[in-house]
Amino acid sequence: MSNKTWDKKYSTEEYIYTKTANRFVIEYCESLTGKTAIDLAGGEGRNSIWLAKQGFLVENIDFSQVALDKFLKFAEEEKLGSKVLATLAGATKFSSQLDQVDLGVIAYLQIPQRKLAKAIKRLSQKIKPGGHLFGVWHSRDNLTGGFGGPRDPKVLPDLDSIGKALSGLGFEIVELKNRDGQIQTREGLKPSITLVLLAKRVSN
Repeated sequence: MSNKTWDKKYSTEEYIYTKTANRFVIEYCESLTGKTAIDLAGGEGRNSIWLAKQGFLVENIDFSQVALDKFLKFAEEEKLGSKVLATLAGATKFSSQLDQVDLGVIAYLQIPQRKLAKAIKRLSQKIKPGGHLFGVWHSRDNLTGGFGGPRDPKVLPDLDSIGKALSGLGFEIVELKNRDGQIQTREGLKPSITLVLLAKRVSN
């Protein structure tokens, strides 16, 4: 979808993806230390705000100005204005306001695999040696084994495609696996399959 489409989607008082951080972001990132982080395609900022509360200076990079405005409003409500930055840019060609960071987060950026690989490469270039890259997506395996998420396989990564995207970027994979999740439907909670990645940068 274009940024105009996303602007329209976000043009509501409601926070489309809630103000609650993703549970996998919390699970994998709460023990990570550092001072700076990039939340790529962070939208309305639910994960950015959580990271700021953990002590990070967080830059939310997104191509929807409407989403970023809501994020900055959210940050002010939480008295975290001094702990966040907002950058209007696409995921594959962004320029960051920060130097190399301790943590890069990419959560539910469901775009065609070639573009996703470019986004991962660009984000990896901003992570310092010893820093971490965390990613979470609706898995391609969810098409046949779960509910919710996009139904287009072109925007659903699998373990192999993420592994290939990281190849040669100087990262050691700490964990790359499918995790069981749940999604709320009209019939109640249904199972979903979520792909998670945690990697540590070991070289430039």
